[in-house]
Amino acid sequence: MDLSSIYMGLKLKNPLVPSASPLSQHLDTIKRLEDAGAAAIVLYSIFEEQLKFEAQELDHFLSHGTESFAEATSYFPKVNEYRTGPEEYLEHIRKIKQSVHIPVIGSINCISLSGWGSYAQKIQQAGADALELNLYFIPTDMNLTGERIEKLYIDVVKEVKKAVKIPVAIKLSPYFTNIAGMVKRLDEAGANAFVLFNRFYQPDLNIEDLAVEPGVVLSTSNDLRLPLRWIAILYGRIKASLAGTSGVHTAEDAIKLLMAGADVANMCAALLRHGPQYLSQVLKDMTTWLEQRDYASVSQLKGCMSQKSVAEPAAFERANYMKALTSFKIPGHI
Repeated sequence: MDLSSIYMGLKLKNPLVPSASPLSQHLDTIKRLEDAGAAAIVLYSIFEEQLKFEAQELDHFLSHGTESFAEATSYFPKVNEYRTGPEEYLEHIRKIKQSVHIPVIGSINCISLSGWGSYAQKIQQAGADALELNLYFIPTDMNLTGERIEKLYIDVVKEVKKAVKIPVAIKLSPYFTNIAGMVKRLDEAGANAFVLFNRFYQPDLNIEDLAVEPGVVLSTSNDLRLPLRWIAILYGRIKASLAGTSGVHTAEDAIKLLMAGADVANMCAALLRHGPQYLSQVLKDMTTWLEQRDYASVSQLKGCMSQKSVAEPAAFERANYMKALTSFKIPGHI
């Protein structure tokens, strides 16, 4: 069985890639993931707030509105509360490259233009095989237009692409007026891959202490539907590779993404729940599924259920919404 897949020019032994998470903080865990069959590893993100540079854009985004809400900046960790600083992150990449034989993908989480290019260069020099830009920005300024936000994303991609030669993936949120149009513009700006989608961790309210608390809610297989839909719509319409993230817990989940058109399936929550060794079970189940249906390779099924390949392309659009509502039956009613 040929499980190999090509992701933004990198030839991977299979399509399962652990996504950015605490699993990549320790070298021994990364080795366990490699032993379990991981085709590559996406490192946890280093945050812009950790980088040692002065940027007017960053100051604006962090301080805007703090004259009204003085506690606003307290939601950002102090520099010494981050797990590692910039230099430690680069050294971590070097050590990983010396210890494993799978591609290493660095990750930066930023919100401003300054600093992206220079730090991307450092990640490349440290030995990373590719870079994932984790574009995590939640606009709350009512005067900030969607056009300006989209231009910021495009400018960031152009800045990084000018600075490095390694492939660059863009991890996007689904919160755009026109996701397909945004992906097209970023594709034209030089993005080598799109990772769909970033899961924004929503705050919770502590009603006893009257405090806003951060929290992590791990995904389930039901969360796969959003990236599944958009990967199916985008497949064959852009030059860049496609990766699905959020909701990949089983071999069936990964196979669905591949059929929609993804080149890789990113796993996180399932590995956090069950440990690195769980990845080997997913690979085994995937191989069994393919063999039982006489597939010789992963490439044979890639994109076979994309929008351009299915008998009813409208199923991915508004028609599917109407069909879902009309087909739902209330228990006890005919």
